[in-house]
Amino acid sequence: MYRDRIVLTSRDILEKEFKIDTRGYRPQEVDRFLDMIIKDYEEMNAIIRELEREKKQLVEDNISLKQDVRNLKTKIEVLAESDGGITTNADMLRRISKLEKIIYGKE
Repeated sequence: MYRDRIVLTSRDILEKEFKIDTRGYRPQEVDRFLDMIIKDYEEMNAIIRELEREKKQLVEDNISLKQDVRNLKTKIEVLAESDGGITTNADMLRRISKLEKIIYGKE
């Protein structure tokens, strides 16, 4: 995904040859600095790969959870249609109250 946007690889940096001028930089100093860049570059690539794996897993989890939500909504709709509605606590209290009135004769 990001490979087409990154111009240099760690190998490109490692194999880069600079022309030496009479007043140029010290080659050892340039090599040490390029070695640090290569190490950071490889670490950055490892981090990107790790984040891509995490992202892929999260997308899969998200798809799975959305499917679970759809399934549960379907089950709720089926239960609501078959039971004549979902019973709430208030509905249960009303039913109990009616039964008590019938049993104890208080109307």
